[in-house]
Amino acid sequence: MIPIMKIIKALPDNTSVMVLTEKTEQAYEHVINNSERSYLETVLEKKTDVVIYRLPTLLFVGKINKNEESYLQLETARKSGAKLFAALKEIDSRKVMLKNLCSPNLMTALLEGLLLSNYTFDKYKKEKEEFFIEEIFVPENSIGEDKIAELINVIRAIFAARDLVNEPLSFLTAPQFSKEMEKLGTEAGFDVEVFNKQKIESLKMGGLLAVNKGSIDPPTFNLLEWKPDNATNKKPVVLVGKGIVYDTGGLSLKPTPNSMDFMKTDMAGAAVMISTLYAIAKNKLPIHVVALIPATDNRPDGNAYVPGDVITMFDGTTVEIKNTDAEGRLILADALSYAKKYNPELVIDYATLTGSADIIAGTHAAVVMGNSEETIASLKRTGLKTYERLIEVPIWEEYGEALKSNIADLNNLGTREAQSSIAGKFLEHFTDYKWVHIDSAGTPFYKKASHYLPAGGTGFGVRLMYNFLKDTYC
Repeated sequence: MIPIMKIIKALPDNTSVMVLTEKTEQAYEHVINNSERSYLETVLEKKTDVVIYRLPTLLFVGKINKNEESYLQLETARKSGAKLFAALKEIDSRKVMLKNLCSPNLMTALLEGLLLSNYTFDKYKKEKEEFFIEEIFVPENSIGEDKIAELINVIRAIFAARDLVNEPLSFLTAPQFSKEMEKLGTEAGFDVEVFNKQKIESLKMGGLLAVNKGSIDPPTFNLLEWKPDNATNKKPVVLVGKGIVYDTGGLSLKPTPNSMDFMKTDMAGAAVMISTLYAIAKNKLPIHVVALIPATDNRPDGNAYVPGDVITMFDGTTVEIKNTDAEGRLILADALSYAKKYNPELVIDYATLTGSADIIAGTHAAVVMGNSEETIASLKRTGLKTYERLIEVPIWEEYGEALKSNIADLNNLGTREAQSSIAGKFLEHFTDYKWVHIDSAGTPFYKKASHYLPAGGTGFGVRLMYNFLKDTYC
């Protein structure tokens, strides 16, 4: 739920107050007596946040360290927003005024943290979440109405990504996934075209078809496009997202605990790219963007593809299957080959591709690689600003050695070691354009909430992609 946001001159009655400041004394105008002032001084010597309860409202003061790097200040503001949400929830205070006495851009970060905390996924619960912030007030000249509108659209996009990742396979099959894309397209104003199984067969997308062989549901290949008349890029940016709506591992079956039980999230890369396009379209950014989303589940039915099979990909490359759990790279490869049809300016793919990425980065970052150092450097800078950070790994020629096959052009596995780079090297084979690959295994789904990122789907990556594209092309 997105609260109503209003620009005001005076504080409404029964409204909590949040002050973001670099100096404790700047918050004194909001304290009522000397006891509150003394408490504020004492606590802020040791902590960055303090809550003074004045039931039914509260005063929350967040302190920014002006000596920290700017990206850390932004993250501190976001975390203060999340802590504010928790404090408001504790006393059921649903109206709050935000006052920023620091750098203007920290107001946006503070709002991000607060709004991102105002999310729940209770679709399948009898008892629904009852607490939501209803109204947020901001003083005049603290943030523009256009910036508020833009931020709200980005938050809606993140919530859409979270919802998609949280949905179980019992609802979100590949065909249903396509319907959800169409709904989002109607809402935001971008075009959606869905290729059914017959069309996919006619295109000979051997990777997507092989992974789908064990499923009772047909695959889909989805083309999403936002093409405004005032686009600044003559050639489109193509976003590719891995849309494995559920991954058992196929015949190379995964174990259940802490593995298969979380595999409804294996379409998180697709969710990020769909939601990025949603945010771009809602905010009418002048960027021509295409998203390609191959979608299927990966199951061990009697007709499922098996280790030892040889399949022929969309571009004619033959691939020996060494492991049916290395399926994401197969469907991405077909999409990356298809992307050549657009003569793209840049292609970025986003996927929950390897456990190796989780080992490298954990839940704190994604892994990035590709053939454009300039793009990677820009993405990494944006990742610091949004705190959706990236760790770069190489795709040296040596990593291609492990992908050689005695009976086909490639095999789909390589070696256990350096698996993130090897998977990236496999994908690189299907590109002939400027390309970046993001492997985000640990970030899309949290078992426990962390500040403004909830337990469940996080939407990690949407702000990264949106801000990168906006900064690059607008």
